[in-house]
Amino acid sequence: MIQGILGKKLGMTQVFVADGRRVPVTVVEAGPCTVLQKKTESADGYNALQVGFSAKKTHRASKPMMGHFKKADQGAFAYLRELSAENVDDYQVGDQITCDAVFKPGDVIDVTGTSKGKGFQGVIKRWGFSGGRATHGSRFHRAPGSIGMSAWPARVHKGKKMPGQMGNARVTQQGLEIVEVRPEQNLVLIKGAIPGPNHGLVMLRKTFKAK
Repeated sequence: MIQGILGKKLGMTQVFVADGRRVPVTVVEAGPCTVLQKKTESADGYNALQVGFSAKKTHRASKPMMGHFKKADQGAFAYLRELSAENVDDYQVGDQITCDAVFKPGDVIDVTGTSKGKGFQGVIKRWGFSGGRATHGSRFHRAPGSIGMSAWPARVHKGKKMPGQMGNARVTQQGLEIVEVRPEQNLVLIKGAIPGPNHGLVMLRKTFKAK
């Protein structure tokens, strides 16, 4: 069985569960994903399925990619990813994988996405530095302060928290619970927030850690 699925983050809302509690959830349009290629232990050294998600116009794909897509005969896809599978022989190229075939309510999953890019930021926004005093005449407010040593070792240590690019990085949120699965709409409702902006690509996978 395949261990995950690709999806698109739609946004957040809230739902009421059976015991009357109100739960904040993130809505993800998960699948359907099309199997494009099978990776096997004998041929590739591992078992996995290459899947395509989110259809796009064929004239926007290169000829080599269209030759690859032609094997599945399902058009062109905007995103291609590999997902591990326990038994790849259960799938054929061109098969459709839906959210209800992978997940059910109560499952614990890991969600991987690309975090929102925030550009070049200082140490206060990027790392949570407290900064200097706000009193009159201090002249030290949002600067990082001293960063290195003097005579020894006379350098800046690797990994020093400094201003720089913030966000726009691959982030995995672990241990999230699936509240509801709606296969007729290809929707998965996940408790809590997940990485990335609305309409961003996310990967839902069964967690590798016990809750």
